[in-house]
Amino acid sequence: MKELNNPFVVYGYKGATYFCNRSVETEKVINGLNNERNITLIAPRRIGKTGLIRHVFARIKETQPDVCCIYFDILATKTLEQFVQVMARNVLGRLDTPSQAVLRKVQDYFSNFRPTMSFDSNTGMPTFSLEIAPHQEEQSLQRIFDYLSMSGKRCYIAIDEFQQITNYPESGTEALLRSFIQFVPNVYFIFAGSQQHMMSDMFLSPDRPFYQGSQIVMLGEIDESAYYDFAQAFFAKRGQLFPKDVFHYLYQEVEGQTWYMQATLNRVYSNQHGEIRNEDVSLAIQELIDEQEVAFENYYSSLTTNQSALLLAIAKENGVKSPMAQQFIQRYRLPALSSIKTALHSLFDNQFIYQYKGVWVVYDRFFGMWLRERVEG
Repeated sequence: MKELNNPFVVYGYKGATYFCNRSVETEKVINGLNNERNITLIAPRRIGKTGLIRHVFARIKETQPDVCCIYFDILATKTLEQFVQVMARNVLGRLDTPSQAVLRKVQDYFSNFRPTMSFDSNTGMPTFSLEIAPHQEEQSLQRIFDYLSMSGKRCYIAIDEFQQITNYPESGTEALLRSFIQFVPNVYFIFAGSQQHMMSDMFLSPDRPFYQGSQIVMLGEIDESAYYDFAQAFFAKRGQLFPKDVFHYLYQEVEGQTWYMQATLNRVYSNQHGEIRNEDVSLAIQELIDEQEVAFENYYSSLTTNQSALLLAIAKENGVKSPMAQQFIQRYRLPALSSIKTALHSLFDNQFIYQYKGVWVVYDRFFGMWLRERVEG
């Protein structure tokens, strides 16, 4: 692969050279899949779970080229029918050589659902969409799993934002998927999700269909020392010094969250040609915040008075263990306890805040900084 102009990748996966650490988690996921275990990967958004999945699949393809690795994200799906369409688009045609005979086989096998074929502009691979009539979702999903099973080909499928299935209006979606998944002997799954409480409930609660159905892998921040070695090597390659204490300042500012680390390092790398200082890191962070200020203003103005007051208080504290504590309520002159509870649930449901390591924090680290620095309260 051609060397990148900027080694700090913000979006996508650009190969092992530009992927930082995660060696333990990588080996854990690969070992689980290779030993016939499904994997549940739980991590907050922007911590790097999608990058890890891409890295795992790249490693697998290097040593096991015959294994088919498929990734798709279901965050945008709202119904079981939409889930089936996304799965069909990403799975059908992927387990075979794209010859005319194979395409006819797929079309014949799914003839009841009038498959429509097109070609992916990036890969050239065929993709299919199905015409699913009301109440035919289960039947069409069964056919997809039958197709996977009949191929006999070993396959690893990663479904990102898997907790989304709990929001579908159709009842019993979890049980339905579990019933299909457990009877496909040649296919193993990575169930990835960013909403920890929902994923934990799905896979760790004895009364849920996916209980004890997979190996749990929790993804946290990349170790600071390993991250420093990774980053400094790129700066050193072009003769720049990135002092360890300056890197520590960056790591503390964004709490080691991968996307914010990468975004800031990307700007520092593009802006500087000498020794990196704390001021350079701060300038890069402010540049990123400035670019998103209009969005942040819109987020904040969309909230009710109680929601905005609570969100601002959490941001000013840079995280709160007990938002119902009297001391916290009085310090920020928050409304009655019942109003705080309502606001907390609403902010959480709309992913403005989440609970991380027992502390309520603003989900978007840069939004939290913007609130602390630029909103009076």
